Amino acid sequence: MSSSSDPADRWKSFLDRVRETPGMPFEDQWREFDRLLADQDELKRPPVVWSPSASLLREANLAQAIDERGFASYEDFHRWSCVEREAFWSLVIDRLGVKFHEEPERVLDAGADPLSPRWLPGARLNCVDSCFGTDPSQTAIVSGREDDATLERISYGELEQRVHRVARGLVEHGFRPGDGIAMYLPMTIECVVAYLAIVYAGCFVISIADSFPPPELERRLRIGNARGILTLDRYVRAGKPIELYRRVCDVAGPRAIVISANRGQQSKLRPGDLRWEELSTDAETRPSHPGEPSDVTNVLFSSGTTGDPKAIPWTHLTAIKAAMDGHFHQDIRTQDVVAWPTNIGWMMGPWLIYATLFNRATMALYQGVPTGADFLRFVHDAGVTVLGVVPSLVRAWRALGTVDDDWNTIRVFSSTGEPSNAEDYLWLMSRAGYRAPVIEYCGGTEIGGAYITGTVVQPASPSTFTTPALGLDLVLIDEDGNVTGGTGMGEVFIVPPSIGLSQRLLNRDHDEMYHAGCPTGPKGEPLRRHGDLIARLPDGFYAARGRADDTMNLGGIKIGSLEIETALACHPAVAESAAVGFQTEGKGLERLVVFARLAEEIALDRLRQELSVILARRLNPLFKIHDLVIVEALPRTASNKLIRRELRERYARG
Repeated sequence: MSSSSDPADRWKSFLDRVRETPGMPFEDQWREFDRLLADQDELKRPPVVWSPSASLLREANLAQAIDERGFASYEDFHRWSCVEREAFWSLVIDRLGVKFHEEPERVLDAGADPLSPRWLPGARLNCVDSCFGTDPSQTAIVSGREDDATLERISYGELEQRVHRVARGLVEHGFRPGDGIAMYLPMTIECVVAYLAIVYAGCFVISIADSFPPPELERRLRIGNARGILTLDRYVRAGKPIELYRRVCDVAGPRAIVISANRGQQSKLRPGDLRWEELSTDAETRPSHPGEPSDVTNVLFSSGTTGDPKAIPWTHLTAIKAAMDGHFHQDIRTQDVVAWPTNIGWMMGPWLIYATLFNRATMALYQGVPTGADFLRFVHDAGVTVLGVVPSLVRAWRALGTVDDDWNTIRVFSSTGEPSNAEDYLWLMSRAGYRAPVIEYCGGTEIGGAYITGTVVQPASPSTFTTPALGLDLVLIDEDGNVTGGTGMGEVFIVPPSIGLSQRLLNRDHDEMYHAGCPTGPKGEPLRRHGDLIARLPDGFYAARGRADDTMNLGGIKIGSLEIETALACHPAVAESAAVGFQTEGKGLERLVVFARLAEEIALDRLRQELSVILARRLNPLFKIHDLVIVEALPRTASNKLIRRELRERYARG
């Protein structure tokens, strides 16, 4: 072991030992990282466990763009992308090969209001055209499924042909530009074809997760004013039959286009409904329907748990934002195979389509539960090089105990959906021999991608970010209303404008939601509310600290629930936890209540004592656990976000 006091040097020396000791238990690797973490003081950055190679600093999409523009560093390039927005997005449009029916007069309307900018004035386009800019013989999609090792592949040429046929079929069956067509099915090849065909025809997609029960399905059909719905008759997931078409009928859904999982056992359809095969016309194709850049192409929904969810429109512009993030932040290239277990009902479904196809890569789709060994086999067999994850998936793989170290094709991991913890993500990086970084990626449906993320040209430390996303900047404002200029925690406010940022909602007041009552930035610039808590760490790192409305005051010290949960996650008996502040009758001192789902049996008193020690050592000795409640499961939204409010209300009821 090196005697160097530099943590990066010590980690490099330790990795030499890991490579010389095949099969070194991960517990030993975590112990070394934890030792480095404990050795850091407030003036030093988190321990770096991955750094870009010299070849990556030459070959990455981002590295090439930085070099072409003559910048000395990534930081200079990011600063330019925020100051010279028109020049940056012009560069993006050129690099992505965005296709237009009519070229824009310029990229950003001169003198545009930052809160209501006009992007690409004068342009007419259809974002689907930009999904087909590569060799038609190249593989566009590789697909696998549970309990079947066979992989299906289709080329870009075949995908484009199918899209044209289905788009023509939609028109022939009475759908017109501006019509909303819901999609209620898992991510399959047919799903991607249908999504692209709907947009190609000038209609817009209403995205609905296939996990939603009939009441939530009906609500989204109503909000989106759906004229049609595309669904699957039934499918099997983890051995359980899922009857999607029956749910559509139960809510008296609009005219349905039904894909049959088994053509030999097709469901009987309602009068007026269509079978998928009826759309695949052989008639001569027609050009895509051109629209304004701001025309709606997709309506997605927030994952709210009470009342109607926010209905968030995506436009042709949003596709450019998603593709840009994939190009620069995930470094997606033509030769890549990109897998991200997701659903067309969540933003990462459409994001995956645009980020992959705009960048001429191959999309890897898996039909089934991604927590098991079959999915891990699929990742290996499909040759996945860019693997998107959510923290709960990583925890499931780790608990599975069968993930080997032969993910030798993966060069980039990326994570979104919920905050991660350092131990699980160090474990994830260890599965690929620490060759691949984890690009932490945080944003929202109303952003079309991320506002804060990482890159492959910057060092990586587990569960940290390294930069605001390109093309936008952020401001952190502390509890006293002051902008945090150095290290410290604050609520996130985004500095607009940026391609991808929503400019309206279908069923809410957009200005009230994102702009009303916002402070101004350090230069007097208008800001956009986002609501996350982010800590700016030394040397350019950032860490998520949960939502601004999930903070508590313990003994006069404000802290986010996520920070406590992250600390408690290091205990081997805790599978997951939720920390909430509780006040008796809503008044007085806040007390810390921890809800925990166990990974192994342990006496309650012992666990409470050991968790208290962890809080004292890692956070603050003044933090005391008022109560520890063991639960079978923690309540989550359909998109896997923890519902702490429900736990707080449950505890108050006794």
